[in-house]
Amino acid sequence: MQIPDPKRLPTHVGIIMDGNGRWAKSRNLPRSAGHKEGLKAAKSVVKAASDLGVPYVTLYTFSTENWKRAKEEISFLMRLIRMHLKKEWDFYRENRIKVVHSGDLSRLPQSIQREIQSVVHDTSEFDRMTLNLAINYGGRDEIVRGVNRWLASRENQGAEGQFLTESMLRDNLDCPAIPDADLIIRTGEEQRTSNFLLWQSAYSELYFSVKLWPDWCPDDLYEAICAYQRRRRNYGAVPEEAGGGR
Repeated sequence: MQIPDPKRLPTHVGIIMDGNGRWAKSRNLPRSAGHKEGLKAAKSVVKAASDLGVPYVTLYTFSTENWKRAKEEISFLMRLIRMHLKKEWDFYRENRIKVVHSGDLSRLPQSIQREIQSVVHDTSEFDRMTLNLAINYGGRDEIVRGVNRWLASRENQGAEGQFLTESMLRDNLDCPAIPDADLIIRTGEEQRTSNFLLWQSAYSELYFSVKLWPDWCPDDLYEAICAYQRRRRNYGAVPEEAGGGR
């Protein structure tokens, strides 16, 4: 397996961890078993990203659309998230991982809110990598909440007639200190971004994997980053050697 060039790593990697349910179904196991294995894969991949030197990783943990699932599965996922946040303190400390949160905290159960706030507070001084947990997150929802934050601040400041700019909106998103995503990975064969980091992925490279998320390991992350490093990123500009044109 090729190891990525440490000098050309993506600054921010977003991961859509898809396929837990199908992984379990293919083994005649309950969906909950797939979610448990998915957590193990997440820990392994985050550790690999940290060891490589990737500064920021965002995990699509629970989307605003996931509330449409069966109540039993939602309850299990909430318990799993709460337990994970509690027991992974040593992992975050040993790897100097700072945890932040994206998403609408207010709709989550109080116990989950407290655990998220606790881990964010307790890891705030760590500086090796920032792990952004997107829990009750949706890209459209984040943009709407960002606009509403800006409107509220404008009213408080009495700035009548001020127009919203891109930089103002970015400053009011959930984690404005995290740079835009260089690389978005989706596992499980589907090829769409499903309302994930809509603002931050305007110029992201997309990488789709047929492997289901519980089967992912560090080698799969290395392969995705190597694929990213083979691409040319022009951000709308024309490469000089191309001699003009699109």
